[in-house]
Amino acid sequence: MVFIGFMKYLTYTVCVFLFAFFSQSGAADTHSKMEAWFKNFKTTATPQQMYNFVRALPKGGDLHHHLTGSMYSEWWYELASNPASNGGYEYFTRVELLPCRGYNSDEFSPNSQFFYFKTIQKSNYETLSACEKSTYKSLSELSPKEKNGFLSSIRLDEPHEDRKEFFERHWQRLGDMTRNPIIRSKLLLRKMQSYKQQNVSYLETISNPSGFVHPDGSYIAPESVLTLFKDMLNSPEAKATGVTVRFQISILRFSGFAEKALVSAFEFIDNNRDYYVAINFVGREDDGRGHPLRFLKTLRELRLHFPKINLSIHGGESVEPNKHVKDTLLIGATRIGHGLNSIMDPDTLLLLRNGKYLIETNLISNYKLKYITDFKKHPFPEYLRVGIPVALSTDDNGMWDSTFSDEFYVAIKEYNLSWQELTEMITNSIAFSYLDDTSKEEHMTQLDKSLKKFMKARLANKKLTDVTPERSFICEYDNQLCES
Repeated sequence: MVFIGFMKYLTYTVCVFLFAFFSQSGAADTHSKMEAWFKNFKTTATPQQMYNFVRALPKGGDLHHHLTGSMYSEWWYELASNPASNGGYEYFTRVELLPCRGYNSDEFSPNSQFFYFKTIQKSNYETLSACEKSTYKSLSELSPKEKNGFLSSIRLDEPHEDRKEFFERHWQRLGDMTRNPIIRSKLLLRKMQSYKQQNVSYLETISNPSGFVHPDGSYIAPESVLTLFKDMLNSPEAKATGVTVRFQISILRFSGFAEKALVSAFEFIDNNRDYYVAINFVGREDDGRGHPLRFLKTLRELRLHFPKINLSIHGGESVEPNKHVKDTLLIGATRIGHGLNSIMDPDTLLLLRNGKYLIETNLISNYKLKYITDFKKHPFPEYLRVGIPVALSTDDNGMWDSTFSDEFYVAIKEYNLSWQELTEMITNSIAFSYLDDTSKEEHMTQLDKSLKKFMKARLANKKLTDVTPERSFICEYDNQLCES
């Protein structure tokens, strides 16, 4: 099959793939048997057996993924505390709160970041007053108690923590660590290795090429950062994972320079389309300065000069009804991140049902940020079962201390997914990706083979290896799994 245009042939692609998957000689019968097998399996499987199943399941791609937010706190600490492995950077984190009034102190500023475990690199530490320096400690010299505090500070692991803590503290605590391209590159490799273990073949992640600095604080050009990432992605270690990676550039929607950043993003992506595939507007939607239509004029001007650049935009990540998802479609998005409140807007639901749009569903994210208080209140099954294309993804799973497999575990347990629904979502994650046509065809073909192999093994009742849950979220969700 030749792909000649995402927007024109996406629906056709999905249909043809599913037809081929289920209608080749013997495949329809195999699918029918697998549907019956899975229905029985769901009612008889122990938590451990179900977790083994979702770990081994070929998952396609993760399409809604913030690179820095997806990394586990232990990974950050290991790299940031060791200059020998992070490019010679040394980091200091705040372990005391004192009323210093030095020139560089921030506790009295309108945008105060006066809280524990804000992390800065040595070049910024050296600019602080003596009093301010006394409130910081090198990451490599933290006591066990301080280290545990640091690790906890970038996870949502306390009952009182919600989206306020997440948006106003977690990212700021990561601080200068996110500006080290070597740390970022090594973290990405670890994520790819983790995804190989979870049978994920594609990762489309948000990671801007700008804002990086050397140990002395001097600026690193975006092109140099991309070269570093390319070298890593083409290394034997990365190739061994079998995971393909593409990047998006994020625009902080409510910032005063968002339009200028949008222009720069178009220019950079146009010159680096082999690795950068889309733009994404991020940031809290309840900040009115970032409403989608703010960018319509700039986008229309840019489209006069640049060939198509994909938009995969956060929309509807809110518990209040609004027109953000509809407006996000208007400005050109083909994928909607979250789409939670679309359930409240009948006109937008009709658009999503009858258009070529995907909702990137992040169940655990929406739960941890308390946009929903119960998974049963999530609109995901309604979207899935009225024909709106959906795909599961992870968002900032390092901060939820969860995995991609956990998303599937929750979805199956909460919504009684059928085998048809599972394979439909998994297929969507490649069909709606922003891979080029040739790469997309290759991934679809490989996914077809992987799913058929998986079905054959399950129908033959081949035992899956017991897998110990890696992260804390899934044990909180189903304590029987971690007791078994």
